[in-house]
Amino acid sequence: MENRKIIHIDMDAFYASIEQRDHPEWRGKPLIIGGSPEERGVVSTCSYEARVFGIHSAMPTKTAVRLCPDGIFQPVDMPKYKRVSGRIQDILHRFSDRVEPVSIDEAYLDVTENAQKQPSATLVARAIQRAIYEETMLTASAGVSYNKFLAKIASDLHKPCGLTVITPKNATRFLEQLPIEKFHGIGRATAGRLKGMGVKCGGDLKKFEREALIGLFGKNGSYYYDIVRGIDLRPVETEYERKSYGREITFPHDLDNLDEIVEHVRRLSGRVAQLLAREGLAGRTVTLKVRYENFQTVTRSMSVTVPVGEGRVIAAIAEALLKRTEAGARQVRLLGVTMSNFPTGAEQNAPIQLEFDFDAAGS
Repeated sequence: MENRKIIHIDMDAFYASIEQRDHPEWRGKPLIIGGSPEERGVVSTCSYEARVFGIHSAMPTKTAVRLCPDGIFQPVDMPKYKRVSGRIQDILHRFSDRVEPVSIDEAYLDVTENAQKQPSATLVARAIQRAIYEETMLTASAGVSYNKFLAKIASDLHKPCGLTVITPKNATRFLEQLPIEKFHGIGRATAGRLKGMGVKCGGDLKKFEREALIGLFGKNGSYYYDIVRGIDLRPVETEYERKSYGREITFPHDLDNLDEIVEHVRRLSGRVAQLLAREGLAGRTVTLKVRYENFQTVTRSMSVTVPVGEGRVIAAIAEALLKRTEAGARQVRLLGVTMSNFPTGAEQNAPIQLEFDFDAAGS
């Protein structure tokens, strides 16, 4: 599959860049987009000027205020960001009919065959960056390679407005020298575990056989074995199928009253049920997310044998999962309920049957 030509487009500080474009007085200044510090909000994104203060996405806004008290703090304007994202998607589709959006501000394109009949994926990427800037006054970084994994890593290497190409010829050396924490798909905890085993870069990881990695990390071990060798056969999928629907809430004050926590779980379950009803979906796996007062986050999952979508059923499962946490005994900062594992076809219309399979989903 090394003859494929894949581009990953990643907008630079998307929300913040839109606001700086629309508010010239904010350009060149630390701008933080996210929830209110008074309401226990978190940072959604921030400008590059704010990042030098150590601010990053998912950070509590209160912490961001402490790090950068003179920063400009603004709420998320999602309708505006979605409109801009739609314009960018239109631009991408002018270059290829094989476009896979993966979030509001990034997408993969397969340009092996493209509308411009341009044999150079690098030149296509430059043309895309130029078109995005000319039509939206925003910058994008691009990664070019022969598969999605490498294109994704490449787009992140030289931000903002960077263009990085990883060819089949230089991929092996690049991956062997890449720090283990830079591998897309290897999270912070796994990277720490690997470093504890003496694995600091791709070359170290490459010394492990597939079976050894599977023994250490389960099915993820097989993924690690492939990516360090530049193997990623995933196609660019033009029809995106959402894998989960969820809702969560961060509380203004930590909760330790179990009855109050249960009531919030029920409300979240009802909101998830509304999302499922709107899409005509039912799922098999409910996941409960609990973040304690010290920011430790745990998830508990349960699968049922028949797809469910009713709020009362989702709530019953979520409440059962809540008993497998320390909620109530410990203060809770955030709660979330998510439904996933959606079947297709006639199973969606099957009758509800509560048969809890505690072993079917991990925690």
